[in-house]
Amino acid sequence: MKRRLGVLVIGAHGAVATTLFAGVHLMLEGLAPRVGMITEKSGESTDEALAEMLDFARLEDLVFGGWDPGHSNAYEGALKHGVLPPHRLEGIRQKLEGIVAWPAIPSNNGGTGKGRFVSVQGHRAQIAEIKKNVEEFRQKHALDNVVLVNLASTERYLAECDAHRTLDAFEQALDKNDERISAAMRYFYAANLLGAPYVNFTPSMNNVPALCEHAEKHGNPFGGMDGKTGQTLIKTALASIFRLRRLHIEGWYSTNILGNNDGLVLADPESNKTKVVSKSSVLDSIVGYKVENHQVHIHYYKPRGDSKEAWDNIDLVGFAGVPMQMKVDFLAQDSILAAPLVVDLVRLLDVAKVHGEKGIQRQLSVFFKSPHAAPGETPVHDPFAQEQLLLAWARKLSRKTRL
Repeated sequence: MKRRLGVLVIGAHGAVATTLFAGVHLMLEGLAPRVGMITEKSGESTDEALAEMLDFARLEDLVFGGWDPGHSNAYEGALKHGVLPPHRLEGIRQKLEGIVAWPAIPSNNGGTGKGRFVSVQGHRAQIAEIKKNVEEFRQKHALDNVVLVNLASTERYLAECDAHRTLDAFEQALDKNDERISAAMRYFYAANLLGAPYVNFTPSMNNVPALCEHAEKHGNPFGGMDGKTGQTLIKTALASIFRLRRLHIEGWYSTNILGNNDGLVLADPESNKTKVVSKSSVLDSIVGYKVENHQVHIHYYKPRGDSKEAWDNIDLVGFAGVPMQMKVDFLAQDSILAAPLVVDLVRLLDVAKVHGEKGIQRQLSVFFKSPHAAPGETPVHDPFAQEQLLLAWARKLSRKTRL
């Protein structure tokens, strides 16, 4: 399907975003293989069900932009973050230099507050600025659709409150510039007004009832939250196997060491709490009981940069009460794991929009640590069950298309 699709990223000069932009342009230039995306035909896999069933926007038709307080353009950001070496970026330098982010909305993530931020004050004025940016971008590039992706640094922990529970209360809080209406929530609200699908790849809370209601009202599909890229992906897969074999988990100790900007922001206790809550929520729901001694720790260690280490120790009890242990040490590039998932998510949300889907997109649960669910609904965390949700949705849309 030839559809011009805008991908507007909150945190557009960050490590994940610049890796995403660079990776796509490297693939388009034939300088990198088209692997790691379930929406792309790789030429190697025999399981191409999604790419066969659904008509996705081509990589060639993705147009990138977004918001960021730092760096002058995506090339400068990519050099700074160092996920891809300079010699690999040289062939696509002009493409990356052409991606210049708009000033961002100030966040509560515990940063210094320095950088390029929107000049307008007040929640309503900032939302209007976001809308203006998107509408001008859409017109400039003759886009068929636009998807907003939150890749910004994790915001400080925010508990759901009365301002979040109804759309009326949320609107009143916007009028009062209530600090409980976070930057992430303002971007989501603007996306709904624009009818632009929205994905929250961060653990920052914005799937509050008011915004779910707002998305339904404006017919806008959304997905989130907190991309399931490395340690939690492995944890959910292993937990599903342990449940299948009825191996009892006595304890699970997880630690993350990373030195990129995400790690630096997570050194702030309140931002750390937001992330830990997201990473800790998956285990009990998969195995069906409370796992005692489940610990999750995140540590900033600057020398690692984007090369994170995720280490797990699992204590198990098997047949005849015999104790066992498993240890997993996963060393990976944080942004390399995340970037291809963003490609998949924007393509899937674009298809959802084309087919008139709105509200929570449960079929996207496989991509997230804390998948969105309606009030009173239990989210699915088992990755194999999540895969079936996605495939069932794709089959349904495929049948509708054929009819």
